[in-house]
Amino acid sequence: MRQIDKQFLETPFYGVKQMTWHLRNEGNRVNEKRIRRLMRLMGLIPIYQKPNTSKAAKGHKIYPYLLRNLRVDRPDQVWAADITYLPMWRGFLYLVAIMDWHTRKVLAWRISNTLETEFCVEALNDAISRFGPPEIMNTDQGSQFTSFAWTDRLKRVGTKISMDGKGRFLDNIFVERLWRSLKYECVYLHACKGKLLDAPCTGQITAQNAKK
Repeated sequence: MRQIDKQFLETPFYGVKQMTWHLRNEGNRVNEKRIRRLMRLMGLIPIYQKPNTSKAAKGHKIYPYLLRNLRVDRPDQVWAADITYLPMWRGFLYLVAIMDWHTRKVLAWRISNTLETEFCVEALNDAISRFGPPEIMNTDQGSQFTSFAWTDRLKRVGTKISMDGKGRFLDNIFVERLWRSLKYECVYLHACKGKLLDAPCTGQITAQNAKK
């Protein structure tokens, strides 16, 4: 799963067949059935399809994308949220982060061993309590972000809701860059030693992204 995750950061267009071929060329004895199961478990499906971590709940409203041609020139104008898979020493976890698009600062984050909505709402409540509500919140179309708990919280504080197009990970590119930095500069260096949660990397990565 760690090899799949690293390769997917480099080639997010790889499907099951391409990922299987890549892993076989790296000397792994794997078949498509196993790779399909692991990629589904990790929520990784090529960018031309909708990722499993972004699967909308049945009956939930999908909101339009509001950031096209929008000039973001001040803090708290636009926030973005996303979820990623974290390989751990034993097993894996999911991480949600909320970022300010102008400053590139991570405002709040939570870790969970499931993809339930609660840990996302907890992060949202933390960010709002510390910084106040944003004008716009942008996410993908995942069930966590189309849920009543998430959208109702945003509506109650007067925040406009924006959602990426189907499979359009580039619509939330700054958070995607954060995941890449986080995984290469922190997770892959510490998770295999069982020291990820103690690793002093969060502030460094946030500062680096703030300069980009």
